[in-house]
This record gives sequence, structure tokens and C-alpha cells, in this order.
Amino acid sequence: MDDIVLLILACAAATYVTRIGGHLILSSFGMIHHRVSAALDAVPTAVMTALVAPSLVTHGPAEVLALVCAGLTALRAPLMISVAVGLIVLMGLRFLLG
Repeated sequence: MDDIVLLILACAAATYVTRIGGHLILSSFGMIHHRVSAALDAVPTAVMTALVAPSLVTHGPAEVLALVCAGLTALRAPLMISVAVGLIVLMGLRFLLG
């Protein structure tokens, strides 16, 4: 099998085990404290920030404008729409700016 396919399968398995493990651990506690729930609700935002923040510092104006457009869209639209807007703006600006 190709190394890329093995890598994709390994990543898929790790993701599945992580998700199901978290579910099994939290379900054993019954009700969780509201502070734990609030902390878990903040995880997706923290992950997206950790993935996006380096682009603001290390890349050019096209990336910064695309991130701003995606961020503004995320205030009103679902995540997939804001990601699509960011990608479309990024592709358009890279085409126009070279």
C-alpha cells in the first residue's frame, strides 16, 4: 500500500479513537460540571486560533485579508460557509496579486 494511504488511515484511526475515547470517559461521569462544559465548548475556537494565528504573522496580505473575511463571515454564517469564503477570497487574491 502507498505510504500516503497508510498515513490517512492512521490519522483516521487516531481521530476515531480519540473521539470515542473522550465520549466514553465523559459518559462515565454522568453529569459534568458547568465549568468543564464551558472549557470543552472553547476547545474548537482555541484549535482554530492555533491553526490560523501563525498565518497572520508569517504570510502576505492575501492570507491576512482572507482570514479577516472568513472571520467576519463566521460572525453570521456557519463554519463551512466562512471557510469557503476564506478560501475563495484567498484564491482570488493570490490570482490577482500573483
